Amino acid sequence: MSSFSTGQTSAASSPKDAASDWKQVEDAMGRPGQMQPGDVIKFSMPRKDLHVTLKGVDIKPALALGSWAAFRRDGGTAMVMGDLVLTEDEVQPVMKKLQEGGIEETALHNHLMWETARVMYMHIASHGDAVQMAKAIHESLMLSKTPGPDASPAAQAATDLGFDQKQLEQILGHAGKVNGGVLQIAVPRSETITDSKMTVPPSMGVATALNFQPTGNGKVAITGDFVLLASEVNPVLRALRENGIEVTALHSHMLMEEPRLFFMHFWANDDALKLAKGLHAALDKTNSAK
Repeated sequence: MSSFSTGQTSAASSPKDAASDWKQVEDAMGRPGQMQPGDVIKFSMPRKDLHVTLKGVDIKPALALGSWAAFRRDGGTAMVMGDLVLTEDEVQPVMKKLQEGGIEETALHNHLMWETARVMYMHIASHGDAVQMAKAIHESLMLSKTPGPDASPAAQAATDLGFDQKQLEQILGHAGKVNGGVLQIAVPRSETITDSKMTVPPSMGVATALNFQPTGNGKVAITGDFVLLASEVNPVLRALRENGIEVTALHSHMLMEEPRLFFMHFWANDDALKLAKGLHAALDKTNSAK
């Protein structure tokens, strides 16, 4: 089990009550959010408008093109963290508008390599009034071509991924969920992560993300990021490379986090179970939740 502390609301609060507390933030964001563990509300903004290919693979939004923003309250203030997927020509207008709205940028970089069209990832983190921060993010994204919310989101139908999902999850030791045709597995770290002294739950971007998109004949394209301490960076890098998984980026996403974290992105397209074993070998080099 994860040892993340979440500074909770009253145990008597129901999920419905928690969601209603965020109604003004949802209105300001212009879309509904989803409640997450740790008193977090998360807004997903997939870039369904983009057609991105990488080494012949059409990248689904759920694999590597999902913008998001997550909010958490602590006393009289709130924290937001997020990752905005942008085209190169969207970066400067969105950054300018975020700055005008008081939203701080913590990183701007690639996650992938070899992709066309080129995409950039702008990480944000701020503290303040949740509604005002949501309004600023919404107004900034209006300067991009990020699609609005679906009018009536369709229920996720059962999906045959073309590989043995249960066996893959058993290899990794963690269960996942299928979202937009992609199996997504989140692996929290065992430490408590803080930013400016506020606890950051795993759902706010500090869990290792492992994404699997079927490419046919039992193969998958994988990407995501390992969340690492400095001492883990090179052992994980070696484990990935020894198992045929390419490292595509290594950098920070945050500025004020404790302990200091590094994020390692990766890519491969091969047999699903073979890659799962490689990812498990890399996870074994980390202090992740078992």
